[in-house]
Amino acid sequence: MIKTGFIKLSIFITAILISATALAGETFTPGHMWNMQRVSAPSVSPDGKWSVFTVTAYDIDENSRSGYLYLLNNNTKEKRQITYTGKDGSPVFCPEGKKIAFTSRRDDGPAQLYVLDLKGGGEAEKITDLPIGIFAPKWFPDGEKIAFAANIHPDYEGDFDKLEEIIKKQRESKVTAKVTENNVYRFWDRWLTDGFYPRLFKVNLESREVKDLMPETTNFFGMMGGVSYDIAPDGKEIAVSMNSTKPPYEQLKSSIYLLKTDGSGEIINITKDNPANDVNPVYSHDGNYILYGKQKIIHFYADKVRMVVFNRNKKTHNNITEDIDLSCQQWIWSDNGKTIYFHAEDRGMRSLFSIPSEGGDVTEIYRGGTANNVTRAGRRNLIFTRHELNKPIEIYSIDERGRNLTKLTGFNDEIISGLELGKVDNITYTGANDVDIQMFVIYPPGFDPDEKYPLVFMIHGGPHGIFGDQWHYRWNAQLFAAPGYVVAMPNFHGSTSFGQDFAISIHGNHADLPYRDIMKAADYMEQKDYIDGSRMAATGGSYGGYMVSWIAGQTDRFAALVNHAGVFDLNLQFASDYSANREYQYGGSPWENTEQMQKISPASYAENFKSPMLIIHGELDYRVPIAHAFLVYNIYKNMGLDARLVYYPDENHWILTPQNSIFWYDELYNWLERYLNQVN
Repeated sequence: MIKTGFIKLSIFITAILISATALAGETFTPGHMWNMQRVSAPSVSPDGKWSVFTVTAYDIDENSRSGYLYLLNNNTKEKRQITYTGKDGSPVFCPEGKKIAFTSRRDDGPAQLYVLDLKGGGEAEKITDLPIGIFAPKWFPDGEKIAFAANIHPDYEGDFDKLEEIIKKQRESKVTAKVTENNVYRFWDRWLTDGFYPRLFKVNLESREVKDLMPETTNFFGMMGGVSYDIAPDGKEIAVSMNSTKPPYEQLKSSIYLLKTDGSGEIINITKDNPANDVNPVYSHDGNYILYGKQKIIHFYADKVRMVVFNRNKKTHNNITEDIDLSCQQWIWSDNGKTIYFHAEDRGMRSLFSIPSEGGDVTEIYRGGTANNVTRAGRRNLIFTRHELNKPIEIYSIDERGRNLTKLTGFNDEIISGLELGKVDNITYTGANDVDIQMFVIYPPGFDPDEKYPLVFMIHGGPHGIFGDQWHYRWNAQLFAAPGYVVAMPNFHGSTSFGQDFAISIHGNHADLPYRDIMKAADYMEQKDYIDGSRMAATGGSYGGYMVSWIAGQTDRFAALVNHAGVFDLNLQFASDYSANREYQYGGSPWENTEQMQKISPASYAENFKSPMLIIHGELDYRVPIAHAFLVYNIYKNMGLDARLVYYPDENHWILTPQNSIFWYDELYNWLERYLNQVN
């Protein structure tokens, strides 16, 4: 049961905010977006008074980014910049609150560990000087040591001079071949064949001695490059989530390991009996418990995450959210250990909740937009980041009962106040099988219901994800609406935040229900007097690109299509960076139930293509290999159909650099204008 009594006023305020339009001003452009400053997750001082965080700023002309550290008074909202090199990040407070540790590339080499004394002032002190970059620093409870992660080659045997020689030898080698016998040999945009693996280390601040805490391990942590770990209150143990499978990595499965911090390398897997993933371990303040997340279905990546409390003394596991239809994220303990605060996607938003640590009713503390990165600030207050479809990320505070929501930062208020953004509606319509489907609709600036507008669909990736109430720096809905389009964002079958059954409903058939939901959304929107049904476009990336190609083979009702990094031929997805479990996702494979797989492959319906398609893809996209783009584009051109290819040799699944992103939007706008007869 979810209790919501504390947040009725919050819901009412949010309903007003989400429908509000910014004061008349400039039309929002990609340039405005790239001039915005991006606020990271805050680290809060032990007394709850201060937050330290990174602000990332971009230089469009230089096509570069910089990271600066800021210190925020959580009570007065006063903030000040405390580093100026533009190469800093990952700040964390020491246990006494007088210093912060952070990473920096200020010496133009790999990121190293620095410590800044906030009371004494002066320059930050460099703590490590290693031939490799370090990441994810955390203080030991005694304040005398700091843990961090780094990627090493096992052959270095604890000698960093030898490691430097290994790196130099690899860099200078004339052999460019990459060799493997593993199932997983590249991930996202990097190859895994160089023999490097991540480990946790600790450094003594006085002696500067660096000790490898995992001298015998060759396990991956987070495959996107991060690591989730926590240090026990007595400093003698670390709980870390890392891959527990061995080469050839037929599966990747994360488990929770307990690691001694004495350098012995002694490590124990406490979740080895779970066939699926276990993530994000967090110690209770008394050290008696570890809270972690658990999935049960290894071949369904969107399986809901349950919160489990591990009793370190009794060696028991208590699943406290099994009967709650939420997928939990980013949990923390209250000071007394009686309450757990966490985030979860819920009905197109990401909200903040609490639950007794022994289990029980869930209380919704805050709902509205997308909340992330909750942390404690004193006994009764919580700090978190928040954004929505018409507001970029900023830092907020709220008390533990959902009262006194306070915006603490406003890095982008000046830019936002000078823009005219579109009104946002949160609607529900009837989709496939008469199921209710949630959809956000964004109207163009200056929207007049008496006029006729083109309609542009934004189809989210995944497929198990959402286009939620969030400020997106790659697919920004306000930028899609800005030229004069009504934008529809349906969260079709398979989307997360609407319960486990809804998410898993398309497992084995990615095409049918989402397509029908989108067509029902088109029917619904075409009934509006302000929509011109002859001027509709469908856009999508990744799975959204798959659905765009599927649409191309099923109907010609769309005047234009935009396919970014989209799956086209399901056979090619077995060349993806991670091909495990795809036979479950597709209901077949190239070696078994092939006919069923081909039934939901867009390539099988190429003969029906008619609608013009813009195809965009990056060479470094290993998740959806570049051959998908070349294949669908060549088919289009050989059929004599309108198509345009935009190829990025230096981008991955995402477009991440300012000028490439601005160019991306130019291509999008020009393509839509060409076929929707809309003037920018």
